[in-house]
Amino acid sequence: MLIVLELFLMLVLANGTPVVAAGLLKSRWSAPVDGGRLWSDGRPVFGESKTWRGVVSGALACAVFALFTGLGFLFGLLFGLLGLAGDMLSSFIKRRRGLASSARAIGLDQIPEALLPMLLAMWWLPVSFWVVLIVVVLFTLSNIFGSPLLYRLGIRRQPH
Repeated sequence: MLIVLELFLMLVLANGTPVVAAGLLKSRWSAPVDGGRLWSDGRPVFGESKTWRGVVSGALACAVFALFTGLGFLFGLLFGLLGLAGDMLSSFIKRRRGLASSARAIGLDQIPEALLPMLLAMWWLPVSFWVVLIVVVLFTLSNIFGSPLLYRLGIRRQPH
């Protein structure tokens, strides 16, 4: 079950490293992925919180972690990119629904960013559907219940 822990930690890295990078780098390299563009509905494509700094830092954190755990740099890089793509997909859907970037959407805020990279893991590694399901559920629950704690500790800007 070591692989479950490694994949879970990679999801945490992909989604947590951009938050840490934003705190450390402030406004440096904070260009939004969508370039500030609006969709046809007049709302941002993703929003200004989805930055290139976050994409690069989250993907590289996963790649380095995967390299050291023996999963491979390329696997980690792709895993991180897919996790961040899932996060952007969630943001895109939330913007279409008229929700602010800080709005809570249980399930939508967690499942795409966990499921997309876990599908890669199922294809790339010898992991079963059950491992994918366990990691996605574990990540979702840890995000739902851990975010309020991180907010109280001053790490997150929102309690969800």
